[in-house]
Amino acid sequence: MILVTGGAGFIGANFVLDWLANSDEPVLNLDKLTYAGNRNNLASVDGDARHVFVQGDIGDTALVERLLAEHKPRAVVNFAAESHVDRSIHGPEDFIQTNVVGTFRLLQAVRQYWQTLPAIEKEAFRFLHVSTDEVYGTLAPDAPAFTETHTTEPNSPYSASKAASDHLVRAWHHTFGLPVLTTNCSNNYGPYHFPEKLIPLMIVNALAGKNLPVYGDGMQVRDWLYVADHCSAIRRVLEAGKPGETYNVGGWNEMPNIDIVHTVCRLLDELRPRADGKPYAEQISYVQDRPGHDRRYAIDARKIERELGWKPAETFESGIRKTVQWYLEHAGWVADVQTGAYRDWVQTQYAAQAVVASA
Repeated sequence: MILVTGGAGFIGANFVLDWLANSDEPVLNLDKLTYAGNRNNLASVDGDARHVFVQGDIGDTALVERLLAEHKPRAVVNFAAESHVDRSIHGPEDFIQTNVVGTFRLLQAVRQYWQTLPAIEKEAFRFLHVSTDEVYGTLAPDAPAFTETHTTEPNSPYSASKAASDHLVRAWHHTFGLPVLTTNCSNNYGPYHFPEKLIPLMIVNALAGKNLPVYGDGMQVRDWLYVADHCSAIRRVLEAGKPGETYNVGGWNEMPNIDIVHTVCRLLDELRPRADGKPYAEQISYVQDRPGHDRRYAIDARKIERELGWKPAETFESGIRKTVQWYLEHAGWVADVQTGAYRDWVQTQYAAQAVVASA
């Protein structure tokens, strides 16, 4: 069995579904079910004996210790995190509590558990920490892409909290010997992506006839990684990664945000044309840039390909088409996640202003 934390969120849920589709090994899934954690993401494995779901916080030491003792996982894959930059600007404390304090408490509980394992199980055990390229800061237009040795220079409360968690994971390896692995990924996209992020927000707003808000001039550049490719990379790192190492995971798809928005509009023009026959691009609007908005991220994913033989299977063209089609086919899921905490947060933070898109 493996323990997955944050396994009801976007990437975590995709990973759980991918794992169970490719393996008979059970998953213990621990998720706090905040606004972005959604049990509906896991509806297809409801009733599957291989999937054990527990609602709880990685910062709840007693709970984590009990789960480790009862289920005896051979590995922990840590997705649990607050991950939206805009939210971290408006309310950074939650990011410190989950991403820093929560990771610390999880590491402590896992270390204590790991130290009690028999020698063979102890040697085979892994703690895989899932992080982000945002910890590296921003790149000039002509600068080389981020490698695993790039200095961490976070520029938002979110990225600073993730950088802190990365450092804690590294320290628990070098100080205590815990066999850790860290992955730093580029921007993910795909099914179950929460609609406060750029691609799903553009799809949802376009279909609702709302403005498609783009920060600043829209020329912020990101590398885009289809979430199923990210899941396969994590499986490969867990299988063959060297303890103590960091692996950058990217899609080799650098694109400005405005190009992403136009691509989504063109696909919607094809797959779900507007009733008036006009292009969805007419709904694009530009809004004030957010504070400290990094200009460019780019991942150099040669290490994971060279050492572990992994590379993405999807091109951006194939992945974005699959993504738009998924949202068109899952209107009920979209309607469900746009209620409750998400709706209340948007109304509180933006009032009558257009909802801004994060990337």
